[in-house]
Amino acid sequence: MLNKGLRDEEKIRIDNVLKTLRTLVFVPYPLNALQKTEIENQLKEFGLNLENLIDFSNEDLITFLIRLSFDWEQLEQFADILVEFSKTENYNLDNKPLAVYQYIQAESRIFSFGINTKIASLKNK
Repeated sequence: MLNKGLRDEEKIRIDNVLKTLRTLVFVPYPLNALQKTEIENQLKEFGLNLENLIDFSNEDLITFLIRLSFDWEQLEQFADILVEFSKTENYNLDNKPLAVYQYIQAESRIFSFGINTKIASLKNK
């Protein structure tokens, strides 16, 4: 377990990578090669790449993110990024963010209408 100072530094690092990923993924058009490379570079900050992200089972992905010390909000942000990336690049990742949202809803012990709406939206696709 990380001490408070290291935990705060890790939270800031994760937040910064997620912010960068959000700016790269939330675009209204298909990504160009440079943007895909930048996404790959940001995923490397987490020890991921597109190939192993796709290959991970839902449970393995959640376990991996928890081991990286993602908190509930960061898990939700990462799932949001996966949803948007799926829309932009036609990757079939919808089951991964759904699993992450369901994990948050079940394990955080706090009901979130926002996450519940996201779950319902993904189930209705």
